[in-house]
Amino acid sequence: MAAGPDRDRSDRRTAVRRVLVTALVINLAMSLLKLTVGLISGSLAVIADAMHSATDALSSLTGLITNRLSDPRPDRDHPYGHHKYEGIGALGIAGFILFTALEILLRAGERLLDGLPAIRVTSNELVLLLIALGFNLLLAAYEHDQGRRLNSALLKADAQHAASDVWTTVVILIGMSGALFFDVNWLDVALAIPMALLLIRVCWSVLKRTLPWLVDHIAIAPESIHAEAMQVAGVLNCHDIASRGVLGQQVFIDMHMIVEADDLRTAHRITELVEDRLDQRFGPVRCTIHLEPKDYVEQEITYSGTHG
Repeated sequence: MAAGPDRDRSDRRTAVRRVLVTALVINLAMSLLKLTVGLISGSLAVIADAMHSATDALSSLTGLITNRLSDPRPDRDHPYGHHKYEGIGALGIAGFILFTALEILLRAGERLLDGLPAIRVTSNELVLLLIALGFNLLLAAYEHDQGRRLNSALLKADAQHAASDVWTTVVILIGMSGALFFDVNWLDVALAIPMALLLIRVCWSVLKRTLPWLVDHIAIAPESIHAEAMQVAGVLNCHDIASRGVLGQQVFIDMHMIVEADDLRTAHRITELVEDRLDQRFGPVRCTIHLEPKDYVEQEITYSGTHG
């Protein structure tokens, strides 16, 4: 029975790695393409976008490393598994997004100080950027879809990073089109600032989703766990309920329980039924249940921190 979930999780990690390898190859290619366009046109904004794509590639590489480390199977040194390495990888991606936003603001400031120098733009550069935009769109959609299918926080964060690259490329295209057709060299700078603020918002979104997991924020409302456990025949009371982890990926539940049983074998069987029910409802779940005598009365079902 235990080998099944472990194999499923191992297969999920392998699938996540395949997606990240695809993302790494595409991001490296797009970074080189944009850098070439930036050097030819002399556009600092395009060079900054190339750097953004380079951080995309770096985030995909970081994702591959953390995915290797995030083996869900426990070992002697990590009895609760290695899931949080994936969360650390998501935080690294958030850092790359923030770096990109600050880089765009810095480049915009430099152009303003330089008096908005003209850039050399032809239709060839626009076509190359449109090709890059198409690949960025496909990659963002692919990673987002696979992140949902595999329930991977790492892929979801990387998809958001890829999506931010789509928006920055759109901004660059508008700015370069303005420079080519209307001789408006300030347009890309004017659009770069709100786009940088958007990237900062994306960074905050990744942090808001990942930090609760890393600091062991509640995963499931204790009232919901209580309601499920009380549906099992033989359970008289459960209280001091705590949970952590990521719902649908891996949740750890601790609780105290009173059961209708006079022998250890029956009591153990009831706790197994509770664990199975919780796993079916919230799984995968790893549950620790502390049995107490029948005459113990506790009305509070939530974790109070006062019981050891």
